[in-house]
Amino acid sequence: MPRRHDLTPRLQTFAREMRREQTDAEKKIWQRLRDRRCGGFKFRRQVAIAGYIVDFFCERASLAVELDGEQHAEPAAVEYDRRRTAVLKQRGIRVIRFSDHEVLRDPDAVARTILRLLTDGC
Repeated sequence: MPRRHDLTPRLQTFAREMRREQTDAEKKIWQRLRDRRCGGFKFRRQVAIAGYIVDFFCERASLAVELDGEQHAEPAAVEYDRRRTAVLKQRGIRVIRFSDHEVLRDPDAVARTILRLLTDGC
């Protein structure tokens, strides 16, 4: 499988900063994805791909998990996310989105949904 990560120094630096400054929702879901806790699938967080940074990425399943805060409801953000998802899809990456509210309310249910996608999609 060809490497999909974007090694642009600027993006790598930004991704590193984002890993240090996680949102509460990112912290909650990361506790369920890290160390192969989700069905043995390895996830990385804040991964640069195709000029974008995805919140969580499972290379083996070609799955990006995105957590969306309220700002993603803005019309410009909706269009940006649509274009971004299209670029990732062209690279063979599935994108699943959850609102921060969903994750904060029931992170275990979100993790179960991710696991279902991983096991049904591999």
